[in-house]
Amino acid sequence: MVRLRIDLSYDGTEFAGWARQRELRTVQGTLEGALTTVLRLAEPAQLTVAGRTDAGVHARGQVAHLDVPDEVWADLGEVALRRVTGRLPRDLRVRDITVAPAGFDARFGAIWRRYAYRVCDAPGGVDPLRRGDVVWHDRPLDVDRMNEAAGRLIGEHDFASFCRRREGATTVRCLQDFSWARETPTGADVGPAYRPVIVATVRADAFCHNMVRSLVGAMFAVGTGRKPPAWPVEVLGRAVRDSGVHVAPAHGLTLEEVAYPADELLADRVNATRRRRDGS
Repeated sequence: MVRLRIDLSYDGTEFAGWARQRELRTVQGTLEGALTTVLRLAEPAQLTVAGRTDAGVHARGQVAHLDVPDEVWADLGEVALRRVTGRLPRDLRVRDITVAPAGFDARFGAIWRRYAYRVCDAPGGVDPLRRGDVVWHDRPLDVDRMNEAAGRLIGEHDFASFCRRREGATTVRCLQDFSWARETPTGADVGPAYRPVIVATVRADAFCHNMVRSLVGAMFAVGTGRKPPAWPVEVLGRAVRDSGVHVAPAHGLTLEEVAYPADELLADRVNATRRRRDGS
């Protein structure tokens, strides 16, 4: 068998999330169907992904892997990408298909995932051409207050307060970056139609279910002045869900990038991640 690394992007608007679901259009189901056909697999393709995204969430830098027989790749390797592209809808693109290095695992080998959350607080709303990936917030947001609050959450913590728990899964994560900035318009962006966008950068070793959108929702409460900058870290310390933390809308969230260690460190990373996830 040969392990393939698949780099892909998608507009999540019309997908019911990443994970395959019977009778629902999902990224995994759509891509696996195309790969099964193009690679002429005897059994349906089974993808492993770096991070499962929810319904409506986008991805610019998603990564998955797939194991196929050696002879399949030998026959179709050079034309696989072009043929897969021809079978995919326009809201799902595979950017590259390559033979993965030894020890590669798209999920357990990642050292961090980086998301961006985009929101516009202009009174007139979001630029119609950006409505698919930018959320409108109907009250002004104070970026300095949000950065003050976000900075207090950096580090390794139990993020149970900001996650939907899953049986047997840990909610301890290392949040490596959480910051907010207003985009600076340049060139053709400058004009009467421009609507300023605020972008959150959120990077961690991994994320639990709804973690990013819950963190963003907490920052909205701080940014509008409803909660003080110290409130999110107080919620974090209680390790239980707080009714004041609202999950931000899905369509503002995009998985931008997944990073992996040097090839020679992949196997050690995979083993360490598996041990940490199962608590051993």
